Amino acid sequence: MNELSNLYEAILNGDNATASEVTKAAIAAGTDPGSLVTNYMIPAMDEVGRRFESEEYFVPDLLLSGRAMKAALDILRPLLAATGAQPAGRVVIGTVKGDLHDIGKNLVAAMLEGGGFEVTDLGTDVAPEKFVEAISTKNANLICLSALLTVTMTGMRTTVEALKSAGVRDRVKVMIGGAPVTAQYAREIGADGYSENASAAVALARRLAKEAPHA
Repeated sequence: MNELSNLYEAILNGDNATASEVTKAAIAAGTDPGSLVTNYMIPAMDEVGRRFESEEYFVPDLLLSGRAMKAALDILRPLLAATGAQPAGRVVIGTVKGDLHDIGKNLVAAMLEGGGFEVTDLGTDVAPEKFVEAISTKNANLICLSALLTVTMTGMRTTVEALKSAGVRDRVKVMIGGAPVTAQYAREIGADGYSENASAAVALARRLAKEAPHA
């Protein structure tokens, strides 16, 4: 079905209207929703990530492609749930307490969703307790912590410690990222991984999801 390649192109080009139209038409024609995600949407977002890494795409391009992918996914999500299809992993993401920046977080969330993950975005200024609670309520196996300010990075350490205190640290893998964050800091606070950009976050999340206890 050559028409379905239009879904790939729509996501690649950040055309959310076309992405939505092609998805609706494909479902009406009886196309399996899982195949749309696996064969067109995830490859499109992987290509978006590749172009970002090679500096062919920039932040606005990622945002537009993420929006187009979300337009298609919003249509497919209830159909996928009805078939019992399992996501690549269940992610809870948020910017840590005291930090109100969300562009980087939003990019990572969009790329993860495009990569086949079920994503719950807790927003900004998220208290450690909210992350702890979400592990149970969302059955999460990945936690993504974002910070843009050096002074709020300590919120990442506090959150990891809160996970330990609540007895849920061994149930999840913890990823961190943001402008001031480093791989060394991830090791220092006991996180499982660090990503320097949204594209790399998807590859890291895929690896960690395989290692997560109930992935």
